[in-house]
Amino acid sequence: MPLAATARATSAVMSVVPRPRRRMRFMKFTRITVDPAQMGGVPCIRGLRIPVATVVGMVADGMAEAEILKAYPDLAAADIREAMDFRTD
Repeated sequence: MPLAATARATSAVMSVVPRPRRRMRFMKFTRITVDPAQMGGVPCIRGLRIPVATVVGMVADGMAEAEILKAYPDLAAADIREAMDFRTD
């Protein structure tokens, strides 16, 4: 079989067979998740669509913990602490 036909056959099979979604967690960080299928693999808080960088940026801008929790009610104080620890690691 010519190479081009093999490539077409392989890509046809790959497009039909679903890939399992895998959520990878950092061992040290239990509240930070990275899922290639969500937010392009950007580190997020607990699988939510809240990037770690967003939380770190809010802290860097001088927002108080209470303000961040009010802006993102799904977050917990421990999420903010772990995001800051993740930034420094």
